[in-house]
Amino acid sequence: MSDENEVISFNNKEDAENLLKESRNRIDEIDNELFDLICQRTSLAKDIALAKEYLGLPIYDKSREDAIHAKIEKLSDENDIDIEIINQIVDMLTILSKNEQKEILRRNVDG
Repeated sequence: MSDENEVISFNNKEDAENLLKESRNRIDEIDNELFDLICQRTSLAKDIALAKEYLGLPIYDKSREDAIHAKIEKLSDENDIDIEIINQIVDMLTILSKNEQKEILRRNVDG
């Protein structure tokens, strides 16, 4: 793989096609890894929901979400990645976790 700042010049069509294929294959691998990480992250919702319930805490924790956004804003800036898109991704992950927590608590109440 190439360094993101490296300018690539191709000697022939085959080199370009090979790079395209290798890059797409790596993206597919990364997508699979991301999905696995999202599943792992979401599975922690049960522990979080039960601990919050016991402690009498609400599902929504503004200070925690603010801390997460501050962290990702710093990382986005350091890595020159669009913060608005990263914020949307983190918001979606947070919604996924909160929805899972709500469902776990509902099942816990309903038996």
